[in-house]
Formats: sequence, structure tokens, C-alpha cells
Amino acid sequence: MDALSGARADIRRIPLENISSLAKGAFGDPSIIPLWFGEGDVPAPAFIGEALSRAIAAGHVFYTHQNGIPELRQTLADYLTGLGQRPIGPERITVSCSGMNAIMLAIQLSCEPGDNIIAVDPVWPNTGGMARLVGAQVRSAAMDYGQGGWTLDPQNVADQIDERTRAVFFASPGNPTGAMIPLETQAELLALCRQRGVWLIADEVYNRLAFGRNSAPTILDIADPEDRLIVINSFSKSWAMTGWRLGWMVHPPSLGPTLAMMTQYSTSGVTTFLQHAGVAAIREGEPFVAWMRGYCETGMGIVCEALERLPRVRMGPRPQAGMYAYFEIDGMPDSRQACLDILAKTSVGLAPGVFFGPGSETFLRACVCRKPEVLATAMERLSEALA
Repeated sequence: MDALSGARADIRRIPLENISSLAKGAFGDPSIIPLWFGEGDVPAPAFIGEALSRAIAAGHVFYTHQNGIPELRQTLADYLTGLGQRPIGPERITVSCSGMNAIMLAIQLSCEPGDNIIAVDPVWPNTGGMARLVGAQVRSAAMDYGQGGWTLDPQNVADQIDERTRAVFFASPGNPTGAMIPLETQAELLALCRQRGVWLIADEVYNRLAFGRNSAPTILDIADPEDRLIVINSFSKSWAMTGWRLGWMVHPPSLGPTLAMMTQYSTSGVTTFLQHAGVAAIREGEPFVAWMRGYCETGMGIVCEALERLPRVRMGPRPQAGMYAYFEIDGMPDSRQACLDILAKTSVGLAPGVFFGPGSETFLRACVCRKPEVLATAMERLSEALA
């Protein structure tokens, strides 16, 4: 009997395989073009690192407020107020150790063992994994896929809600689809959750990577402060801070003390000097965010143009946000095996759709946040393999 047998049964039932496990044998191999993770090849701009160094030199290295340092919370509140149509106060902000940590807190807050969460999919697999870690079930509310791309019928969500449903989770822009859910549809989701008394958790991590516009539609523009709504965000994508592990959540003001307590018992708070770097990212980072948006849009054009020429590849309209191309290949029933075969033949790493929910088993995801010349090489290799 090994030690794992002593772990909780619902922990043991969570599949060990994910995108990271598929890619682990290729870490550090310079011959491989890694398009499997949601991470670009752009480091955070120098001014953010300089702000972090100044914070360390100034002695910002001690414990601090569990909801986040007041300066960062106020900076984020001002940023969100300026970006949207309704004021957001600092009492509604909690800083987290990454966007994933924010998702963890939101699910721990809303779900108990035996409850369920409705996930609008295709969806980033870590969300469902976190729900299972707390002993909750995950139910799928599938988006529809057709000539118009990925769209959501709120009735698909309503059909999955029962007496044990505690939360509905959706992402807009979506990972892996890049789909932006219209504000009218988000309003229907909010009304449904109000009616049924369940939490609505909105992932807006890719909110600033909406092509041709300053930001994607946000549910914060239509929600009341005390709605059962938690909006997740992160510095990882728009500010190229994936390894920094810094995020935040917008929540009802009354939740602030509870989230501070939960933070105390999980991470005890976000690294203090890192939060000062976050202040610099928000206050000085708008030119970089605009550049990053254009970088992803250029990459999306390169990848989609190449894929659209391949007769075996099926794609809807090009994604208008995010950093992923999501596509099907005719005659490919098993996306996991396809990714392994493509990796062996081309040294290009892709993520299999099977990890993103029911109905995505035949899809592949490619991250487009790479240098144009790297993406061009990747597409040349894929074109030969998928012709």
C-alpha cells in the first residue's frame, strides 16, 4: 500500500494528466516550438522589474494586508473604474497569488463537498480541477460551435442547474476559444444566477487582449456591488507576468473580511514587494498592454492564415481576442494522441482539446503569442504534417 491510498478519495479520482504532464518530457528542448501553454515569449517590461527592485531596497519585505496593500487595491480600483462604466471601490478588491489562486478562493467560498459548479465550456481545465479538489462536481454547459464561431445560449446553463448548484463559471474572452460573450448574454447569466441564488464567477484574464478595442465587454458594467459575483483577473497575460504569480478579484464589499481570513489560512498574503511591482504595471503599463494586444493579433493572423489553407483543418471565424487558435482536424478522433504524433513529427507542441471539456475531444489549441518568425516556422512544420 502506497501513501497515495491515504489521500482523500475525491483527490485520488482527479486525473493526473494535463497539459503540463503532456509537455514535461520536452521542457528545455530547444528544437521544440512550445505552443501548448498559455504563455508568450515576451518577458515583463523592464519598468515592472525596476519597481520590484526599488520596493525591495525600500524594505517592503514584510507581512502586509491580507486583501492586498492599500496602494495596489486603490490603483486597481481606479484602473477598473476608468476602464468600465461603473465605479469600483478598493473595498471590492482582493489581491491574490495569481489568477488561479483567485479561482481557488472563489470556489472554496461558494462550494462544499457534494455541491456542483456549472462550467461554460470549452474551458481552461484548472477550473474544474479546483472544484474537484474541494469535493464539488463539475457540470458542463456547452457553448455552440458553428459558422458564427463559439456562442452561448444561457438556456444551456439553466438546464444544468439543480438544488446542489452553487456557482456558474464562465470566461470571456474564453480560453481556449477566444470568444467574447456579448454583454446581453452576460446579463442573462447574471439574471439567472440572481433568480436561482447561485454565485457567478467570471474569468476576465484576457479582457485587455480584445483585438480592435480597448477591452472586452465586462460584467462589472451591469452588476450591482452586492451581487453574488466574483470577477477574476491576472497580471499574467496583458502585462506578460506569467511567472510572477499576481492576480486579483472583484467581489461584493461585504466579502472583504471573509476573503482576508481565507487568504490568512492559505497563503497569508501576496508577496509585498511584488504588489508594488503590480502598482507600476497598472500605472505605467498601458502602452505595453496595447503593444501586447497587437502582438497577439499579429500572431493570430499568422497562425489562422496558415491553418485556413489546410483542407483538413476546420475553423470558425478567427478569434477576436485572446492568444489561442482553436481548431479541428478531419479524421482525428483523439486530440491527445494527435498532439503526441504532431510533436514527434514536427517538434511543435500543441494542447489537446480533450482537456477543455466534453465536446472538445477533436480540437487542438495553439498559443499565438510568439515571435512572427517562430510562428511562421511552426506553421510550415504543421502544414507538412497536416496536409
